[in-house]
Amino acid sequence: MSVSRVTRSKTEARATYDRISGWYDLLAGNWERKPREAGLRKLGVRAGESVLEIGFGTGYGILALAQSAGHSGRVYGLDLSPGMSRVTRSRVDRLGLMHGVALLCGDAVRLPFAAERFDAILMSFTLELLDTPEIPAALYECQRVLRRGGRVCIISLSKVGGLGWMRTLYEWGHRKWPQFLDCRPIFVQQALEDAGFQILDANRMGLWGLSVEIVLAGK
Repeated sequence: MSVSRVTRSKTEARATYDRISGWYDLLAGNWERKPREAGLRKLGVRAGESVLEIGFGTGYGILALAQSAGHSGRVYGLDLSPGMSRVTRSRVDRLGLMHGVALLCGDAVRLPFAAERFDAILMSFTLELLDTPEIPAALYECQRVLRRGGRVCIISLSKVGGLGWMRTLYEWGHRKWPQFLDCRPIFVQQALEDAGFQILDANRMGLWGLSVEIVLAGK
C-alpha cells in the first residue's frame, strides 16, 4: 500500500503553523493529548538524560520531558515554526523550566546537532507531516544524533488498523485540501525498521475512526 505525498512546501507549512500557533490547542491539542501521554510513558525519560523533541508544537511534550529530565538533564526542541516556538517558550518560561530547555527552529531532515548527542527522541504527530521521501531521511537523522542504546518514540497517524472508510475519506481530504489536512497516515513501525531501528514496544490507539501508532524503538 502506498503512502500519500505531501505537496505543500516547507515555506507554506511554516506560514500555516505560524498563523495557527496561538489557537492550535483548540484545534488539535485535546485529541493529541492521550496518544502523546502514552508515548511519553513508553519513552520513560529519566533524570539527567539529554532529550530531543522534533516538532514540539505548543510545548506540552517539552514540559513533560523537562520535568522528567530534571535539573541534571537537558531538553532540546526543534520545530519548523517560529510561532510555535514563541508559544512554547512562553509556556516553559511561565513554569520556570527554561534553565534546562533549548528551543530551536529547524527542519527534521537536517538536525543541527552532533552525532550521538541524545539519550532519547520524541516525535509526536510530526513524522506524518513530512513528504514520503523525507521520512527515511528524518529517521536517519534520528539514528545519527542518538547515542548507542538510545531510544526514539514515534506517535503518528497510521495506515495500519483503523476504519477503512474513515481513513479513505481522510486521505481524500488530504489530497484535495493539503493546506488544511497536511498530515496523513503512514507506516510507522515499518519505517523505523527500514531505518535500522530495533522495535522495543508498539501499540495502536483509535482516534475518530483513524489509527494512531505509538512505537518505541532503540538504536
